[in-house]
Amino acid sequence: MQSFGYYALAAVAEIAGCFAFWAWLRLGKPLYWVLPGVLALIAFAILLTRIDALFAGRAYAAYGGVYIVASLAWLWSIESVRPDRWDAIGAAVCLFGAAIILLGPRPVA
Repeated sequence: MQSFGYYALAAVAEIAGCFAFWAWLRLGKPLYWVLPGVLALIAFAILLTRIDALFAGRAYAAYGGVYIVASLAWLWSIESVRPDRWDAIGAAVCLFGAAIILLGPRPVA
């Protein structure tokens, strides 16, 4: 459960950081929007190191499902666009896949 909390925080940090750049480059926001974006992306990277996984690649792969769900939550809450049923189905499939990657039994080496 602790890993999910880190994943959720990492997703918020990554999406907020990337959105800061999006806002600057695509929405005409001032350049100073980049600074909190960079700080958020640093927080994102640090948070991913807290995941309870032996290998970084596996932690990152499982994070992908959480990122997709968080991105759709951002779409709805920040951009005011409600995800449709295909978004919800796709997110559920990805989250299920992430759970398999993160929680699946591993042989002891």
